[in-house]
Amino acid sequence: MQISCPNLEIQAYLSIRNTRTGRCCFRFMIACSNLANRIIQTCPAYPVNIPHKNLKADKDDLILVFGKGSLHAVSGIDGEVLWRKDFAGESSIEVSHIIQSTDKIYAAGFVGSSKFYVYGLNADTGKLLKDDHTILPCDTFGELLSVSGDKFVVLDKMRSKILTINIKNGEISYKQKLISDLIKDSSGQAVILPSRLPELFALRIDSHVLTIKVTNEDDLVLVDKINNAAAVSDALSISEGQHAFAFIQHEGSNIHLFVKDVNDWNGDLLKESIVIDHQRGNIEKIFINNYVRTDRSYGFRALMVMEDHSLLLVQQGEIVWSREDGLASVVDVTTSELPVEKEGVSVAKVEQNLFEWLKGHVLKLKGTLMIASPEDVVAIQALRLRSSEKSKMTRDHNGFRKLLIVLTRAGKVFALHTGDGRVVWSILLHTLRKTEVCEHPVGLNIYQWQVPHHHALDENPSILVVGRCGPSLAAPAALSFIDAYTGKELNSLRLAHTIAQVIPLPYTDSTEQRLHLIIDTDQHAYLYPRTPEAIGILQREFSNVYWYSVEADNGIVRGHALKSNCIHQIVDEYCFDFRDLWSIVFPSESEKIIATVTRKSNEVVHTQAKVMTDYDVMYKYVSNNILFVANAAPKATGEIGTATPEEAWLVIYIIDTVTGRILHRMTHHGCQGPVHAVFSENWVVYHYFNLRAHRYEVSVIEVYDQSRADNKDVWKFVLGKHNLTSPISSYYRPEITTKSQSYFFTHSVKAIEVTLTSKGITSKQLLIGTIGDQVLALDKRFLDPRRTLNPSQAEKEEGIIPLTDSLPIISQSYITHSLKVEGLRGIVTVPAKLESTSLVFAYGVDLFFTQIAPSRTYDSLTEDFSYALLLLTIVALVAAIFVTWVLSERKDLQEKWK
Repeated sequence: MQISCPNLEIQAYLSIRNTRTGRCCFRFMIACSNLANRIIQTCPAYPVNIPHKNLKADKDDLILVFGKGSLHAVSGIDGEVLWRKDFAGESSIEVSHIIQSTDKIYAAGFVGSSKFYVYGLNADTGKLLKDDHTILPCDTFGELLSVSGDKFVVLDKMRSKILTINIKNGEISYKQKLISDLIKDSSGQAVILPSRLPELFALRIDSHVLTIKVTNEDDLVLVDKINNAAAVSDALSISEGQHAFAFIQHEGSNIHLFVKDVNDWNGDLLKESIVIDHQRGNIEKIFINNYVRTDRSYGFRALMVMEDHSLLLVQQGEIVWSREDGLASVVDVTTSELPVEKEGVSVAKVEQNLFEWLKGHVLKLKGTLMIASPEDVVAIQALRLRSSEKSKMTRDHNGFRKLLIVLTRAGKVFALHTGDGRVVWSILLHTLRKTEVCEHPVGLNIYQWQVPHHHALDENPSILVVGRCGPSLAAPAALSFIDAYTGKELNSLRLAHTIAQVIPLPYTDSTEQRLHLIIDTDQHAYLYPRTPEAIGILQREFSNVYWYSVEADNGIVRGHALKSNCIHQIVDEYCFDFRDLWSIVFPSESEKIIATVTRKSNEVVHTQAKVMTDYDVMYKYVSNNILFVANAAPKATGEIGTATPEEAWLVIYIIDTVTGRILHRMTHHGCQGPVHAVFSENWVVYHYFNLRAHRYEVSVIEVYDQSRADNKDVWKFVLGKHNLTSPISSYYRPEITTKSQSYFFTHSVKAIEVTLTSKGITSKQLLIGTIGDQVLALDKRFLDPRRTLNPSQAEKEEGIIPLTDSLPIISQSYITHSLKVEGLRGIVTVPAKLESTSLVFAYGVDLFFTQIAPSRTYDSLTEDFSYALLLLTIVALVAAIFVTWVLSERKDLQEKWK
């Protein structure tokens, strides 16, 4: 079924899982142009959502969707939009609930926080029959909750009163009651829980959950008070007129699950206790399902959504299965090397290895004789995984085994082994957990904090996690420091200042801790780590610290440098004021910043010289201080097609972030975003849409330094008579030249990345995340701006490909093969120790990891290489040499006797 909804903003992933195993049965995506504000769908289990019949077919249920100020009725059979009601001119109502009465549909919602509206619509045509509204005596807080077909409850702005709203037959009436009349001595902030219970609702206040009944007269009656309740489920219909619901109570690491009858609060239908890992956090939501036991009684299973976004299925007091679905919301990624394998083995380890060896052989013998039990089969599989070279917890000489450390939206950090993808450790950071002080924590980024080398190999590497208590830049910030090998939180800081930008500096102290500057919203820079040694290092490099900031909304790019220590009432030697060195203000009437990208600081460039086909030499303009900026016309910043070719253009800038000098500027007329770009060495590749050609395009710009004209002799370069080792300063104004070319590209793009290798010798490949959630590897040679229609023989020998108007899509070039990384959001590349190989990690709803060799594995033998054949060949050659030598000596002797 396909639903056409160009005026809606919907994008959602629906995953159907087997409740016994937790495995995904199937998954699909509902997608229209953007993201919906409200989705109201039919569900016969609850009185709040009543199935809507349509005259088109007796069994057709309407799916009602609200978005962009319009209510759409969609057929549940074929996805056809039957009718649409536009509320854009109706005081901009935000529809939150839909109710059906015979042949009418009532749409209810708020305008602002105090005006409550109800619209009566014809269920068959969507025609407006009547409307009513009222102004409540106070502003409201939170979402409107339905407790029956026509009754709603909501809190006032001060969260001291509960308002009950009745819209029976489209007529609005309301009552209000103080929370203090229901429970005495309550001092906390009240919140209405979103649980759906017939004629009931749950109110959380302090550490209690109150269940409150709404009577026929719209009065509120306290039914029960539950202490230390973490979550309350929706009601589940288990028989005619009987509904059950569940709630959870926390007691340390133990949780208690209770299932009660909505109409009988004296007894428990189920009471169980389960021990849950504290790293999963609190239980956010709970859903229950019932089944009939062999004795004809009702049993229940509960699906729990944890604070770290993991899922647990509990049945009969045991965790049947669990899933780390928090990994579907990765925010940032970094890597860490594994420990070095130490020489020498203890006696205890030898005995353990001997025992494991004997146990493994017994299990393998059982498997060979086909007498292994299911438990033995699982143990054999686990033994094979442990014995595999890929899954070892030590470094390998090729650098393939690493830890991928990911930060999720839930504030949990995972370490994934690149060999088999298992979770080595995980930790839910307390600095990113929801508290009264921090109601909306947000994890921002993850950085390498300490990377031991050589003399400091006994130290474990550590990482820095940066977060803040809300999406706003003005929210308080927090730092966490984590051991990369064990997952132990070494330290955490609640900062007194905000975080607007984090700048890793290219300096480390004696313990290999990397210096970081944290920029706040008050124009101050704070140094971390806060040690005297770090201050000394920064003071020595004070005049060499530069950074930039981008104000996309205002169309401004600024360059900054440190100025002096902060002038505060309390002296802080780790705080610095900074000054603006330069600023570029783009004209707001013609340009708006839509994308920026810069080079990776850890990228290695093998050589700056590039030998051309005529043996001339061009020198790459390589700098870590280059910024790519893409600006679009104001009318072309929306979705593709919202502007005409005459109203759309893209302006591309390459800027030196130390001096503010614009190195290159180029305009693409009739084009618009979104723009996805990647910067590597001296070139940038970016993807956009051409409105005139109605196709996507990919452009490349290469930047060269023309100021080294005296070094264009290739023989000087070969003999070492050049100035490649001379220092390059951004304040030295070199003569810049660029080469560029554009190509058509078939796919829309979600992400672009480039391969990285340890020495930068291997050819580059672009990794393109397509709209089909696959990753395409495209050779950089296809994006060489020197490509011509008829390359010369010398150019062909160099490897220049004849020019075509579009880039080829070779099916064998998909590194994901037939797999999809559902909901692809980002691609990360990491160099291996083996120069030919680059490690690739793609994340979205799914995770994908692989190794690629852009120039093939020229520096290693393949896994299927026949070492036995090589040995036999060597032996045969040695034998042949020996036999030949003997025959030669014999022949010489015979000739001497003649």
